[in-house]
Amino acid sequence: MQRNIKINNKEIDYKIKKSNRARRLRIAVYCDTSVVITVPLGISENKVERFIIEKTNWIISKLKYFEQFKHNFIMDNSEENYLKYKFKALKLAERKIEHYNKVCNFKFNKINIKNQKTRWGSCSKKGNLNFNYKIVLLPERISDYIIIHELCHLKEFNHSRKFWDLVAKLVPDYLNIKEELKNKGLNFM
Repeated sequence: MQRNIKINNKEIDYKIKKSNRARRLRIAVYCDTSVVITVPLGISENKVERFIIEKTNWIISKLKYFEQFKHNFIMDNSEENYLKYKFKALKLAERKIEHYNKVCNFKFNKINIKNQKTRWGSCSKKGNLNFNYKIVLLPERISDYIIIHELCHLKEFNHSRKFWDLVAKLVPDYLNIKEELKNKGLNFM
């Protein structure tokens, strides 16, 4: 459901997505400058609006950042692009996991390639490794980091010091790559 709020002479259009899986309010600003508020069931409209007001500066900074790229995206999340790159991304992930898992020797269930808007990868408690199809379009050091990051979650299913120490063994400069990904998000291409 599309909404609009005016704060400090700035109008912010946003969409509310109610989720029975959400545990807290969450804001996502996407590369197309759309704003989505994920709301746990039972949260009042007033609480959502207060949350948006609290996060206004952050939202505006993200909107400004994405605005500069709005008409220059090489890739979108279209089904066509997903189908075009899915197989290549799967082969890349399989090859890299086989290579790095010779060192780690972690057990995993399966590898999935997805068309995600907000994530490069994830690891499920069932041991499934999931990757965004766009990993195949990234510089190799970046895609390696993403794959290693998810692979390490098979041993440490959190972001504890043990987890980051494990990542650092395979990617010593992971902090630089992590910062790059934080700044560029899914707009790396």
